[in-house]
Amino acid sequence: MSVDFKPDLVALDIDGTLLNPDTDTISDAVKAAVRRAVDSGAQLVLATGRAFLGTAPVLDELGLTSGFALCSNGSVLVDVARREPVSVASFDATPVLRALQEHLPGAIFAAEDVGVGNLVSDPFDPDKLHGPQRITPIDELTAHPVPRLIAEWTEHDPAELAETLAGVRLPNCTISVDTYEPWVTVVPEGLSKGAALEKLRTELGIAAGRTFAAGDGTNDFEMLSWAARGVAMGQAPLDLRATADDTIGTVAEDGLAVELNRLFA
Repeated sequence: MSVDFKPDLVALDIDGTLLNPDTDTISDAVKAAVRRAVDSGAQLVLATGRAFLGTAPVLDELGLTSGFALCSNGSVLVDVARREPVSVASFDATPVLRALQEHLPGAIFAAEDVGVGNLVSDPFDPDKLHGPQRITPIDELTAHPVPRLIAEWTEHDPAELAETLAGVRLPNCTISVDTYEPWVTVVPEGLSKGAALEKLRTELGIAAGRTFAAGDGTNDFEMLSWAARGVAMGQAPLDLRATADDTIGTVAEDGLAVELNRLFA
């Protein structure tokens, strides 16, 4: 990577990258660095597993008023200026839900209703699943195609969840296990942050060699591989750090701010 590399497209994960999960805050240093990148002319894209309703407050906190956000691991493309989804990919999640019920006994489920909230089999922690929740019989959760299905394996941890699902093939979908919570997130087959970013990059006419991404979770592998420079946060899992172009400081150390300030010096 050239020492004078200055990206035209900057893709940033939210939780664990922009936002410190331990404090549930975005530091002033990170906010200033994001503003510096935007003021330098970069196309900034938030790429997150969060739903649109959970992403909108972060857009407001960062003062972003234009561009795009990719929500629900790439299933939902949001026009930031209009604060509304412009593209939604969905799939029949019924076979996946049935398979997860078998492999994760006692799990609770949430099916996203874009811009409205979630249909849930049982209540989720509202600080983790953003937006209104509507209790729904489990056999009705996926009566219609959905952009995202979440299973929370309560009273288990993410490592146990990942081990349980290792080698399990689920039909017509892409799955990721959360780094911090015992959640599996399911989106349409072939979708990921990286795939959605590549489609957006092409539509925006930005050169592939002028892309940057930062993330910290298992749903960031494809995004970091996609970027011309993809960096992992210092607290990211070892396998993500091993595949990234570089590892920067942790979220608690404002690692993203240091990296962005270096790129847009």
